[in-house]
Amino acid sequence: MARVIAIANQKGGVGKTTSAINLASSLAVLEYKTLLVDADPQANSTTGLGFDLRNIQQSLYDCMVNDGQAKDVILESDTPNLKVLPSHIDLVGAELELINHPNREQVMKQVIDAVKDDYDFVIVDCSPSLGLITVNALVASDSVIIPVQCEFFALEGLGKLLNTIKIVQSRLNTNLAIEGILMTMYDGRLRLSNQVVDEVKQHFEESVFNTIIHRNTKLGEAPSFGKSVIMYDAASTGAINYLNLAKEILQKNNFTRINLEDKILAINNEQSE
Repeated sequence: MARVIAIANQKGGVGKTTSAINLASSLAVLEYKTLLVDADPQANSTTGLGFDLRNIQQSLYDCMVNDGQAKDVILESDTPNLKVLPSHIDLVGAELELINHPNREQVMKQVIDAVKDDYDFVIVDCSPSLGLITVNALVASDSVIIPVQCEFFALEGLGKLLNTIKIVQSRLNTNLAIEGILMTMYDGRLRLSNQVVDEVKQHFEESVFNTIIHRNTKLGEAPSFGKSVIMYDAASTGAINYLNLAKEILQKNNFTRINLEDKILAINNEQSE
């Protein structure tokens, strides 16, 4: 049965979707069957992996509101072992349409539970809000990754997110854990970046991932080509960062240890052929 991990932060611009795409792709490249659930109405995880929204007939919205079956909606990506449950702008309306649903916080869990036996990991990209869709994602998940950017307002609003997680833990999903806090957009040349990392580690100690995601132009370029960074440039700093994050999560959850050097070499050889 898959481990379901939500990536959530109601603050925009923290690298949430970038992390969802590239963590899911890294796990897939490491030969773990992975499903990326795009639970953001902006659908950036969907388009970032090369899907044209104009060609998508059904999405997560149809599964949550119209009783669509996830297995009929899931799409095959260009990355081996990675599939996508796409999003659509219609998902904006789902919160209103589910407001009177008797188990409105459990709808996404039912959608994911129907297919999660087919995967090792399910990664859920949440919307930048603490609305009903994000609560659904937290209820459906075993754990949550919180991306925090290495910038001045890094901890702004984090208290609200942690409070929401506590409410979900106490009332809706007692098994929900914090997988870890992920520092993103790190620039080692800036004193501020190092200060923010120190501050977050001081506050949250062992909850902070050892892996830090550096600022990297390849991470920004890859979505415009409809690819994850590991498929765009496997030797880039961004690709190595997310492979390291995937390895850290695998080790934390007692999965088989992976020889990353061998995997990265194999990917480079495939792309050079």
